[in-house]
Amino acid sequence: MASKRITNPAGSTNNYRGDVLRVLGVLKVATADQIQRIGAPHLTFRHADKESPSKQKQARTASHTGALSDMRKHGLSENGGSTVAGDSLRNLTPKGLEAASYELRRPATEMGSTARGAGSSGASHPMTVNETVIAMLRPKPNMTKLAGDPPHVQAAAQAAVDSPDGIGTIASYWTEVPLPATGTWNAPGKGGAQADLVLTAPQDQVPLLFIEVDNCHETAEELALKLEKYARFFKRKAKDTDGKERPMWRTRWTTPDTTSGDKTHPPVLLVFNRIGERNPNRTIPRLMDLTRHLWEGERQKAGHHHYDGRIPIIATGLNNLRKHGPNGPVFLRFGRDHMEPLRDAIGNPRREAADARAREESARAQAEYQAKVQRAAQEQAAKQAAEREARRPACAGCGAKFTDARWEAAQATDWGAPKDSHPHLCDGCKANSVASPLAQGTRERQEPGQDQAVPQQKAAGWLSSLRRRAGQAP
Repeated sequence: MASKRITNPAGSTNNYRGDVLRVLGVLKVATADQIQRIGAPHLTFRHADKESPSKQKQARTASHTGALSDMRKHGLSENGGSTVAGDSLRNLTPKGLEAASYELRRPATEMGSTARGAGSSGASHPMTVNETVIAMLRPKPNMTKLAGDPPHVQAAAQAAVDSPDGIGTIASYWTEVPLPATGTWNAPGKGGAQADLVLTAPQDQVPLLFIEVDNCHETAEELALKLEKYARFFKRKAKDTDGKERPMWRTRWTTPDTTSGDKTHPPVLLVFNRIGERNPNRTIPRLMDLTRHLWEGERQKAGHHHYDGRIPIIATGLNNLRKHGPNGPVFLRFGRDHMEPLRDAIGNPRREAADARAREESARAQAEYQAKVQRAAQEQAAKQAAEREARRPACAGCGAKFTDARWEAAQATDWGAPKDSHPHLCDGCKANSVASPLAQGTRERQEPGQDQAVPQQKAAGWLSSLRRRAGQAP
């Protein structure tokens, strides 16, 4: 135990150090509070009996604070300033990012920067990005770790477990991802964008989602320019490993075709946090007008739209996202007039419904056609059977209809001549007809005439003559 304390003076465990590496490996800069809420959400429900919120926070973050202290001693993490509220910011060193790449199972080249200096101005934007990730994740406490806690703690944690799920895990998110309109992934040129967040959670039906976070400091024109950069990136093509040219984003992310059948670009989610001077209720309508050519679909007769070659752009507020999560009806798809859950907002439910109806109608029409064909076949078969029955021959003797086997045998020929000896008789009558001459022949053999006796006498005379001659031989 003493050696462990020398190695990790703060007494941290591997689990809590792993939490720090995974969270900071994705978010780049975060507070101990944010690390705890993502990495060990069960701790959020403990220490509720402390006398103040600050004491509660200190108690529930103590384990991760100790882990950060030990990791700083080993050169894996460092302090990165503080937030506007005074919370200490932490980030990883290059050595820490390398360790995080193993925890997240990501190539070191995709780990990004160390975010040094992010806290020099309070890191308000990175903090909003982090809160967006937490609101999307909705981390659920592990109830087995609260088995020994008081009932009221377990009840509060169970309520969180029973609430709607979030999307993905911390490893499903990337921050500060360059989207090069020119240059390469590792050396992006001018004119490209940088996504605040990229989410890949195919297990939750969100294969790829780009997220932009705005603290309501940017104008609609500034946001529109950023979306234009997204469009440039989505349209850019590059050769893939098989030598074929594809959209550049598909060389990094694999996504299936949309369930609606639309060949759209990946969706972009705008998350507004109302701490700046801009009112999103005014910004969003103006932004819709400025970017209509990017998102507007083509209306179909069935009432839905096709969005081939368009960008699904969705907007929501951080407060609503925190309260309802990604499964709540708090997302507005540009071009629609109602709020929806995220999966519906990034998809095309009306087209899916129309396609489903079309498939049902096609299946019903096919079934009706098959039934019609079957009925026609049955009617034709019945007609042919009736015609054949009308041609079936009757026995010339008793008048009974031939069986199929007798009919076939009576029609058989050998070199054009009938093979059957009585083709006009049924099996029974034929048997009787054949049996009558045989019986007559048997009676004639059993009652011979006088002409048959003479040959027998002659035979006896010859035999006697032969015997006499044999007796007279010398």
